[in-house]
Amino acid sequence: MSIQQLQPGRAAATAPAVRAAIYVRISLDRVGRGLGVGRQQADCEALAERLGAVVIRVFVDNDLSAYSGKPRPAYRELLAAVGRGEFDVVLVWHTDRLHRSPLELEEWITACDPHSVAVHGVKAGELDLATSSGRAVARTLGAWARYESEHASERINAKMDDKAAKGEFLGGYRPFGYTADGMQIEPAEAALIVWATEQILQGASLRSVTRAFRESEFAPTRAKEWSTHTVKGVLLRERNAGLMLHRGVVVGKAAWPAIISKEEHHALVSLLDNPTRRCAPIGAPRRWLGSGLYLCGVCGGTMQVGTAGKNRKPKYVCGSYTRQTKGGRHVSRTAEHLDAFILEHLIGWLSQPDAAQVFATPAVPAGQLNTWRTELGVIEAQRGELGARLGRGEITMAMLDAANVGLTARAGELEAKLASAMSSSPVSALVGVPDVAAVWAQMDLEAQRGVLAELMTVTVHPAPHGRMKDGSYFHGESVGIAWRHDAGSPTPVG
Repeated sequence: MSIQQLQPGRAAATAPAVRAAIYVRISLDRVGRGLGVGRQQADCEALAERLGAVVIRVFVDNDLSAYSGKPRPAYRELLAAVGRGEFDVVLVWHTDRLHRSPLELEEWITACDPHSVAVHGVKAGELDLATSSGRAVARTLGAWARYESEHASERINAKMDDKAAKGEFLGGYRPFGYTADGMQIEPAEAALIVWATEQILQGASLRSVTRAFRESEFAPTRAKEWSTHTVKGVLLRERNAGLMLHRGVVVGKAAWPAIISKEEHHALVSLLDNPTRRCAPIGAPRRWLGSGLYLCGVCGGTMQVGTAGKNRKPKYVCGSYTRQTKGGRHVSRTAEHLDAFILEHLIGWLSQPDAAQVFATPAVPAGQLNTWRTELGVIEAQRGELGARLGRGEITMAMLDAANVGLTARAGELEAKLASAMSSSPVSALVGVPDVAAVWAQMDLEAQRGVLAELMTVTVHPAPHGRMKDGSYFHGESVGIAWRHDAGSPTPVG
């Protein structure tokens, strides 16, 4: 459709209304208000009025880049509608709002050509894709738009490389624990990070630390509320240790002050990135010692606490607690009695004279710790030099990545060794103390569960019915306890 057909006064009074679609897009909307697309739409609606076109539908892709290659849902819907012949003209603020890829442009021409759909831009005028000259102009504009995007990307990447080489803040959301410019510490938030780091290294669970974050007066800077995932992300940031991370690689020392030491950061990484460490989503606090830890003797599944039976007392029940055609019914035990039985064995053994000896971990000599730290320092200096060379344009990012492979592997080994030397088990608070029961009573449930998980594997087997000789209904013989510590079995209780 030509521009003459669209201009008011040129068509007969009886001619059908020109059906128009408006497409608006903005690449970056940090505030999330859609102000850019709102302005584009208003200009396009004014253009429709001048052309005598009726706007049938508005397609909006907010905060999406055509250059990035990410899917644009509204654009895909528009393309399909154009291919079905639903519009006579598409109005845009500028043609570069539609596409900045030659492949996308060819796909657009293929959809528009059968129905003679024209494209009108507020700033670029008409593109008649039904003619060879119009298609040539569109392709030329698309090529220049692609050039501008690539050139802008090169400038931005060069600027980011230079800032990274200098250890400067690369921008974005305010980092928790730092001021908005990313260069100064927010003392109160930093104190929470320091406290959380100490708690994790002393054996506390990420779950309990997350609960403390939720109960604090501080909110996360990039999420609605604290979760185990959010807290873990904050604690594992390289910036906390004053390290500069750029494109997923530590490239040297940052210009901002550190909140925790490099050794503490390495220890946290080793602990929290351990795949065997579970980071369940925060939810209602656990109320029972062995929930999710005790095992069913029938199927090996974990046991949870629920209410069952006529008396409605809390019981540990296997997750597969159903009547079966074969094998009988999976086990259950009164929660209070089973926890008391396990606790008796835990406290009893930890109170034995040889408990401290069993858990005595040979201290790593200070000289060895210094050797590991020195080697890590050398690796960080080498990474820093690589970052500086990247900033000066002497090497490419691919060359930096290749050189960094071996450094990363060795740094990981050293970090694991330092983490092992610096972190402590929750069991350590209970050995060698005069009154184990009193210390146990002061621990929170998550720490108590950590002790249980480290020391024991508890398996609950089917038990005979009826009273025991002592008059109770609890059959301790049917509860299997396997001590997990490498040093061997403890001194028997009783």
